[in-house]
Amino acid sequence: MSSITFAPKAQPVAIPLREVLPWAIFGGLLLMLAIYFIGAEQGATSLFKGMYVHEFVHDGRHLLGFPCH
Repeated sequence: MSSITFAPKAQPVAIPLREVLPWAIFGGLLLMLAIYFIGAEQGATSLFKGMYVHEFVHDGRHLLGFPCH
């Protein structure tokens, strides 16, 4: 007969909120910037002259449900 030994289970490591919070804020700001460029970069709120940004993210606008024409 053979004896079977089991390895100990790995315990999850707790990550303190003060280490996660700066990265969560940074990620949130990047997402808000991306949504601005995809959803609102045209017309009166435009940061760049012309329709270059709009045309660059045109398909993404439709994929996310933003109407543009």
